Amino acid sequence: MANAIDLHVGKRLRRRRRLLGLTQQQLAESIGIRFQQIQKYECGANRVTASRLYELSVALNVPVNYFFEGLQSLNAPTAQPGAPANDRDLIAADVLSQKETLELIRAYYRLGERPRRRLLDLAKALQDETTDAA
Repeated sequence: MANAIDLHVGKRLRRRRRLLGLTQQQLAESIGIRFQQIQKYECGANRVTASRLYELSVALNVPVNYFFEGLQSLNAPTAQPGAPANDRDLIAADVLSQKETLELIRAYYRLGERPRRRLLDLAKALQDETTDAA
C-alpha cells in the first residue's frame, strides 16, 4: 500500500519530468537506473531514498524541496493557519499535471516574446468575455 507522501513525491516527479519533455527512460539513464524504477517511484509503489531524491533533483534541475511542495501535514488539523480555504490550490496542481497543459506551456515558451505577449492578451480578453457573459 502506497503512503500518501510517496504518492505526492511520485506525482511531483512525474510532473517535472513531463514538463521538461523527458521520457522515463531518459530520466532513468541520466541517474543510472532502469526506467521501471522511475515508473515505480512515480506511482508511489517504491519509496525514493534521500540520495536518489537528490540525484533526481539534480537531473530535473529543481531543489529537493520541490518534491514536497504542496504537501499538507497528514496529522495537522484542517483549520491550520495559511491553509487554503478552498480547493483552488489542489485544482491548480491537478491542471498542471495534465498532458495538454504541459504541451501548451512548452508551445507557449517556444514562441518569441511578442507572440507570447499577444497570446497572453488574447487569453485575458477571452477570460473577460466569459466573466462578462456570466
